[in-house]
Amino acid sequence: MFTDYLQTVDWSRAQFALTAIYHWFFVPLTLGLSVIIAIMETLYYRTKDEFWLRTTKFWMRLFGVNFAIGVATGIILEFEFGTNWSNYSYFVGDIFGAPLAVEGILAFFMESTFIAVMFFGWKRVSKGFHLTATWLTAIGANLSALWILVANAWMQYPTGCTFNLETVRNEMTSFAAVALSPVAVNKFTHTVTSSFTLAALFVVGVSAWYLLKGRETRLAKKSIKVASAFGLVCALLTAFTGDRSGAIIGRVQPMKLAAMEALYEGRTNCPLTAFGLVCTDDYTNGEQTRMKVEIPSLLSLLTFRDADAFVPGIRDLVEGNAERGIMSTAEKMERGKRVVAELRRFKEAKAINDIEEMTQVRKLFDVSTEEGSAFMKDYYPYLGYGYLSSPEEVVPHVPMLFYSFRLMVGAGTLFILILALAWWFNHKNMMEKKRWFLHLTLWCIPLAYFASQAGWVLAEVGRQPWAIQDLMPVGVAASKIPSSSVSVTFFIFVVLFTALLITDISILVRQIKSGPEKE
Repeated sequence: MFTDYLQTVDWSRAQFALTAIYHWFFVPLTLGLSVIIAIMETLYYRTKDEFWLRTTKFWMRLFGVNFAIGVATGIILEFEFGTNWSNYSYFVGDIFGAPLAVEGILAFFMESTFIAVMFFGWKRVSKGFHLTATWLTAIGANLSALWILVANAWMQYPTGCTFNLETVRNEMTSFAAVALSPVAVNKFTHTVTSSFTLAALFVVGVSAWYLLKGRETRLAKKSIKVASAFGLVCALLTAFTGDRSGAIIGRVQPMKLAAMEALYEGRTNCPLTAFGLVCTDDYTNGEQTRMKVEIPSLLSLLTFRDADAFVPGIRDLVEGNAERGIMSTAEKMERGKRVVAELRRFKEAKAINDIEEMTQVRKLFDVSTEEGSAFMKDYYPYLGYGYLSSPEEVVPHVPMLFYSFRLMVGAGTLFILILALAWWFNHKNMMEKKRWFLHLTLWCIPLAYFASQAGWVLAEVGRQPWAIQDLMPVGVAASKIPSSSVSVTFFIFVVLFTALLITDISILVRQIKSGPEKE
């Protein structure tokens, strides 16, 4: 039974990763294209030029295809929390469910209501009302992202909650602390601005294809003008929020930072590795990065805003570093096992109604007493470590994080250059002559998707083995269901999601080839 449960955990992780990856193929374009469409319709409203109406309707068609298929995968993703991760849902349902409920009630309903007006309200409502509906659809889509990212950020940095011993659940004490935590704010701004950048590259790339084919020249140039300016601003904001992400991660998830930099030994004046080859993820076997190109002191500067700062490495975080005040993982495991033992003690006492024993345990979890305050401060934060079998489990997959981070950052830097050149060439009316550049912008579309996926790999693989950072490992979060149930649905989803992705791409290509409505 235990072996089957381990297989269930692995299959559940694989299924959730599959669903999230496919879902994220559709979301970024939806978030960014909705805003670009709203900008174009605003230009139509202000200029009364029918050209902008035609342009808006064309990009709106592409948005609609992507939006419809993205909703299907998103619904499945939320249901998996209940089917595959029921222990997680029970343990933090009071907290995790709140932003998802707000997303469903406020954002999703607003988005789904006004999208009908946006698509079918032409000539049925006033131009002003239709423009309002388009902007509300864009705002609703991004509000949906906000609340989902708030929920995800809480998993990375649990805050604004307290533990209820009687129910063995975490309960929210401050919705503001959950929604406005530094991780949540920065995760939202970084994710959304990167999605806007992807959508801008999509518009520029499709417009470049029209210029290569000598079709819809005016639509292509005007679309590039809007998308390149919008995208360049968003790409710069993405770089800024990415810098903030690194600083926040260094403070709340130091293991993730060490893994994505393949930093095995902590250092002061720590350099940033611009490029390197990670030979293995075995942190105990000496230096594992080869052919490194380093920028002196930059990692210390970016993480702690101090070039002389000490950045802990993987060995420091696993084995401990008394000189730097870093507790070893083994010590955290001992403290976590103490919490688990007390919870088991309370459960057994409750089963036989041993009032005295229950009272003793309650004192430990009562923050209003000196003993309880010390226990909840020094032991409870390491609850999740009590379920680990070895200290090495806290080390995520180093090569995957190392390369994902460099793909994301390298592509993001390239996109800033591409969007700046696109705006400049278009402004100087040179785009049609730069055929090499038009081809390059086409290749930036798939690269943008790879970079976007790499960002999520970095975020989610980087916090492994945790479902909730330090409080619950994924092995405890999973539902106790037969592994065969999850494995069968995994392969069903592979077929279904692949079919949806192929359908989405084929319809988009067909719509692009057919072009906008005739004048």
